[in-house]
Amino acid sequence: MSPYVDDEPWPGVVDSVPDVFRSCVEELAFTDDGMPRVTACMWREAGSEHWQAGEIDFPEDSADPDGSGWLFQLLVDPSPEAFQKFAEDYYEVPVDIDAVRHVYALRPLTQDVVTALNDKASLAGVADAAAAIGYAIAAGPVS
Repeated sequence: MSPYVDDEPWPGVVDSVPDVFRSCVEELAFTDDGMPRVTACMWREAGSEHWQAGEIDFPEDSADPDGSGWLFQLLVDPSPEAFQKFAEDYYEVPVDIDAVRHVYALRPLTQDVVTALNDKASLAGVADAAAAIGYAIAAGPVS
């Protein structure tokens, strides 16, 4: 489903992208001489409850022909358990499900949670990154 096969994206991948996102499809950083470099595309408009994708006639010779199953797995299954599985596969280390659930519940970070996720990290070491995305740190001194 590479766009380089016929010098255009696979039929349906970007055909029905809404106008509000059309500039993203045409963004020069994501094109090669004006051709969108895309094999999978999903979007979600403000106020929508669901992610959308174009109507695509997928090739029958692959279980995940466009890679979207792998690329978007955490969007279609946004559970702590799915993230735990992804992180364990990606980082090749055990991941504490209770710590992941703590973060998914948006509860303030504590040193115990940070340590459970990465025993080499400190709450002080992640405080700036957490603040940058608006994630709360538990009250009390950050050590």
